[in-house]
Amino acid sequence: MTTETLRVGNCSGFYGDRFSAMREMLEGGRLDVLTGDYLAELTMLILGRDRARDPATGYAKTFLDQLKDCLQLALDRGVRIVANAGGVNPTGLAAAVRDLGLTTRIAWVRGDELDAGKHAYLGAFGIARALESGADIVVTGRVTDASLTIGPAIAHFGWSRADLDALAGATVAGHVLECGTQATGGNYAFFTELADLGSPGFPIAELRADGSSVITKHPGTGGAVTVGTVTAQLVYEIGDARYAGPDVTTRLDTVRLRQAGPDRVEISGVRGEPPPPDLKVACTAVGGYRNEMTVVLTGLDIDAKAALFRRQFPDNGPAEVEWTLARLDNPDAPTQQQASALLTVVARHADPKVVGRAFTNAAVELALASYPGFFSTTPPGDARPYGVFTAEYVPQSIPAHEVVLADGTVTRIDPPTVTRPLEPLHGPAAPPVSPPAESSAGAGSGPVRGTGSGPVRGATVRRALGTVVGARSGDKGGDANIGLWVRDVTAYPWLAHLIGEETVRELLPETAGLPIRITRLPNLLAVNVVIEGLLGAGVAYNARFDPQAKGLGEWLRSRHVEIPLEVR
Repeated sequence: MTTETLRVGNCSGFYGDRFSAMREMLEGGRLDVLTGDYLAELTMLILGRDRARDPATGYAKTFLDQLKDCLQLALDRGVRIVANAGGVNPTGLAAAVRDLGLTTRIAWVRGDELDAGKHAYLGAFGIARALESGADIVVTGRVTDASLTIGPAIAHFGWSRADLDALAGATVAGHVLECGTQATGGNYAFFTELADLGSPGFPIAELRADGSSVITKHPGTGGAVTVGTVTAQLVYEIGDARYAGPDVTTRLDTVRLRQAGPDRVEISGVRGEPPPPDLKVACTAVGGYRNEMTVVLTGLDIDAKAALFRRQFPDNGPAEVEWTLARLDNPDAPTQQQASALLTVVARHADPKVVGRAFTNAAVELALASYPGFFSTTPPGDARPYGVFTAEYVPQSIPAHEVVLADGTVTRIDPPTVTRPLEPLHGPAAPPVSPPAESSAGAGSGPVRGTGSGPVRGATVRRALGTVVGARSGDKGGDANIGLWVRDVTAYPWLAHLIGEETVRELLPETAGLPIRITRLPNLLAVNVVIEGLLGAGVAYNARFDPQAKGLGEWLRSRHVEIPLEVR
């Protein structure tokens, strides 16, 4: 087993990320491997529709365009490229890369597609086998995002499936890298404290043989790598303290971070457990057709105006109809926009004609017959298809996880032989994990349902939660997660006590009636909140104003709570 450090960089966090990033990363400094994450649940639906129109497509076309510009540069510098840009057609992408005409060894991973619209999250050992065979480029379909980092580490260090702690450490590094510049200051709660955020550099993980790593970026690039920016990404789109993957279950409550120098954060102490016996399967499909209209209500009598329009709007029969009134208006406003509220009606149905042009025309026909000041921000139009996301689980042995090597040889990747059913950590039953030594938090790990209503010692001041607490939020199917953290160890006991189910419901009224799960992660000075069902059937369903819950954490940070004067 080699002891050299493996430098793995990232150049894409989603399909549509900064196009120039691949060249920036290749020219900016030394790399061994360059990864790119192009897939998300919504992206798989988009690529599936692309392939339905043209069977030769179904992959991330921007990745191919980036290679046209950068492949020779990567070959000259000895940097290998690993990307999940294959989408729903990795074989097609591999053929397209070959057609570029450069002498290169291309391998691809297949077998994630179980059925139309159903893709299993494969692990990293297929990627590792491709790299071990000498591939310069490895493209995949649906693998876990962290597998793009884990696979090169397996190949480089010679890890086996029994090296659970090392695999877990690489999983954490991969989770930090997978969203690109979110690890270097992008979408960071305390962004005003960063000196240079004009164009953040993309992250790099310097991986070691034991699975520990240092997160950094190329010298001279924008943004920053701090314990805060890394924490923000670590608590993004997670569930509880057990982070399940196809190769290892990572104990997030064991992660320790240390500022190891300017733009260098060390990750250590990560423990791993056997993976679950089942793989997650992402199921994306067209759920029906959707249409909407938004009308503007200005000035006085906003509620009465909204009530009149709703009363006049024709009954859409079998359609599913939702109304939302956004009270953005202010009294005695200095501009018309500040004096206005928005009333939106959304309709969904399996038949596009039911929610088609006739639906929007009904609003237009009321233009001269409804409330005073009527106008709309949406022109009349036809219904559009919307997607739905559900998750299923299949035994690890079901997908035909295969690697097609550069010479055409097909290798089957066997599933793990040692697995452990996934069980969430439940309060006292969880193995005790101490907070950082200098902290007096004393809070256990695992999902708990705190009340947030206990006494607060000392004088307090009522102010925005975000003055001392960072947050990052996102989507996992129909669920939303909000990761919260503080930067001072003395503030963690207060945060751990404050954030309970009652507090979350009080501060975020939209969570009414929805299950809430809370996990405390003392090592990260963090608390994770999962709100089940807030996003309906996933991002493409557009269940709410912010369909991916990207701004949910910032809303929570803006709410006012009692904060002890000594908390910083």
